[in-house]
Amino acid sequence: MKVLHVIPSLAVAHGGPSRAIRLIEQALREQGVETETATTDDDGAGGRNGRPQGMPLSEEGATRRYFRKTTNPYKTSIALARWIFGHARDYDLIHIHALFSFTSTMAAWAARRAGVPYAVRPLGTLSRYGVSQRRPCLKRLSLALIERNILRNAAAVHFTSATEQHEAESLGIPMRGVVIPLAVESPTSVADDALDERFPELKGKRFILYLSRLDPKKNLEGLLAAFASCASALPDISCLIAGDGTANYVEQLHELAARLGIAGRVLWAGHLDGDAKAAVFARADLFVLPSLSENFGIAAAEALAAGLPCVLGQGVAIAGELVEAGAALAVDPDPPSIAAGLTRLLQDDTLRAGMAIAAAKFARENYSMTAMGQALRGLYSAVLMQKNAGVGH
Repeated sequence: MKVLHVIPSLAVAHGGPSRAIRLIEQALREQGVETETATTDDDGAGGRNGRPQGMPLSEEGATRRYFRKTTNPYKTSIALARWIFGHARDYDLIHIHALFSFTSTMAAWAARRAGVPYAVRPLGTLSRYGVSQRRPCLKRLSLALIERNILRNAAAVHFTSATEQHEAESLGIPMRGVVIPLAVESPTSVADDALDERFPELKGKRFILYLSRLDPKKNLEGLLAAFASCASALPDISCLIAGDGTANYVEQLHELAARLGIAGRVLWAGHLDGDAKAAVFARADLFVLPSLSENFGIAAAEALAAGLPCVLGQGVAIAGELVEAGAALAVDPDPPSIAAGLTRLLQDDTLRAGMAIAAAKFARENYSMTAMGQALRGLYSAVLMQKNAGVGH
């Protein structure tokens, strides 16, 4: 079985989707599925990653092909389009990641032309928030003219949570939906003083952790306002915000923290990975992700795997099941609700300890690499069996 993954960008700046595809590659490799990934040379913020063009490259144990980005909007790549129309038949199945993107549209058209079945992972673009934000009129037009046909003709539409699937199906577009949660890597053990060396400002202090992209969808304004409102009741608590965003937006957040009078208690860590990320997960008191919309919430899943109780916005798709598992609190995205969730957990050691145990257990049972790899391999096998049996896709 040979599967091609197509995604607009692998830039770290794009957060969860870029991390997820790397884990998908690894999980499928462990299941014996031959996998390649085709993408553009986008490196975020209009940049290019400088990789050789078009040729198969071995990276992180995976085979990837990069193609020159023609324009920044929609990650247009004429080179990728030419290549995929010429090579779609080389693969048994094509797994497309994202919608409302040039690469996604070209991959779906090329697959249909070649008679190759394809699956689509919408990345939350079909949620109520995704459809209504960022050029909503253009999205509705594109949905009617392009994405509707892509979804109807897909052999499978890969959702990462039941909530994401429910919101997408409410659009009334016929599709063959399947839920396969993403996996997260097992937490890495680090030295006890690793955090103090990287962030001496946090030595001996308790802190809440936000770790994700800095983007308006993530509702950082709500988090900062919430932290400001409960800061006096929690005088020993700091807030560590880890992640990157556009320079203008990050500057606006810094200015907001200053206006709220909490600049001295908020630490801006930038992008964290590897041991630095493991260190903050190991030492934080809780994890907070107050997003307005998340089709999965891979950062929250990573926090769970590290045994961190979570305060999540209702818009985080996995929030409901985590509440049922006793691993998280789900709150409305307004500052008072976020503040109430933070205060409740930080002031109740017993509740926090119980949630930590439930969080690690839930992650082990639901977000393992083996479970995701087996589910994806099973999906691909079922699609190919249907194709061989002459069932339309």
